[in-house]
Amino acid sequence: MKKTLIALIVFNTFAVTNANAVAFHGEAGSDWTNLGMSFGASEPGFTFSGNWAHNDNDGDIASLGMGWNIPLGSVLVTLGGKTLYLNRSDGDEGYAVAVGGGAQLPLGDHFSLFGDAYYSPDSLSSGVEQYGEANAGIRWKVNPTLSVEGGYRYVGMQGKDGHSDNILADGGYAAVNFNF
Repeated sequence: MKKTLIALIVFNTFAVTNANAVAFHGEAGSDWTNLGMSFGASEPGFTFSGNWAHNDNDGDIASLGMGWNIPLGSVLVTLGGKTLYLNRSDGDEGYAVAVGGGAQLPLGDHFSLFGDAYYSPDSLSSGVEQYGEANAGIRWKVNPTLSVEGGYRYVGMQGKDGHSDNILADGGYAAVNFNF
């Protein structure tokens, strides 16, 4: 019975994931870039993501994330977490396991508001005292495969053991998304 239940859960996970869209995402702000890919980010059920962010002065971050999208009326709420590789310019390399979530609110057929935030305390990170990121903006769906967005992003790491803080992103950005 247990094996059947586990097999059913695994099958449903992959069936839901395969039905969902794949999205490629690129954004640029002042002195930083972020490239990402997601599966099922705008559909109820499991969502998976990966990204790489770079700042010439403060380093790089790579992450893999998993979440659960829950529809609450017209709002799609995501609860989840990320594992992050932190490569700071003036500190030790490290990792973080961040928990958080976000929400998407459609404004008609072509526009939506979105936001998310993730946080990792010292107990879930290495090389940094804490890690945090937040993102909010508005997205315009130009057609079924292309959308553009503008918003505000903050990505920061508090230094540990005498190392300085690193802020990868703190400001406005413009982005383009391709959905398949």
